[in-house]
Amino acid sequence: MKANYHTHTSRCFHATGKDEEYVLAAIDAGFDELGFSDHGPWRYHSNYVANMRMAVSDFNGYRDSVLSLKEKYADKICIRFGLEYEYFPAYMEWLRGFIDGGGLDYIIFANHYAISDEINPYFGHSADLNLYLDSILAGMDCDLYCYVAHPDLIMRPYGKYDSAVERVFEKICRRAKENDRILEYNLLGLRRWGESVRQNGYPNDHFWQIAAAEGCRAIIGTDAHAPEHMNDEIYRSFAEDYLKSLGLEVVTTFPMRNGG
Repeated sequence: MKANYHTHTSRCFHATGKDEEYVLAAIDAGFDELGFSDHGPWRYHSNYVANMRMAVSDFNGYRDSVLSLKEKYADKICIRFGLEYEYFPAYMEWLRGFIDGGGLDYIIFANHYAISDEINPYFGHSADLNLYLDSILAGMDCDLYCYVAHPDLIMRPYGKYDSAVERVFEKICRRAKENDRILEYNLLGLRRWGESVRQNGYPNDHFWQIAAAEGCRAIIGTDAHAPEHMNDEIYRSFAEDYLKSLGLEVVTTFPMRNGG
């Protein structure tokens, strides 16, 4: 089965295109299943306004759009309704209630920020290895999430492979194995920066070699921010061949929250 569960919409302020355009592009690219997983909203305790995720007030429109497209194109593609979230300790009780009432099929865990984006910078720009490690391990201990998006994101700002980042990667992969967490091989880096990213950015060859040695499972994510990103067959085929060459189990789906 050809599937992608990492798909954004214009509601996050850094993606383009209409929701239906993503669906049509996925159908044209031969996908059997498409999951929308835009950056989920938080009900902050402060007056902070995020610039990279939808507002709580946008959620109902997002849900209505995805579910309408699910019905409209049911004979051509299976559409899943999800969100992408961080692990913010002070907000997890709120998140559980929000998810339970939202009718979501799944939640992706992405370690973009530690504690909250009100407090700490984006890990794609901040190379704090210890904070990254503590935050991602806490998220992998939480039962809300179906898989871990771009677990090697920290290589984007860190930019080199050394003993310090190796230790971080080993601990991430060991926790993933212990908790049976699927790790995402994220295609955005390949699409944006080309093959060289595999050594000094993400997806990172060193990370995936460690993941293979630890016996982790992988899933491939398009991380689409525009409809044309659904045409990812070159990158997807490369990722499948590479991960299988390492001996990694590559999954194409996972159990949904609603059992469907």
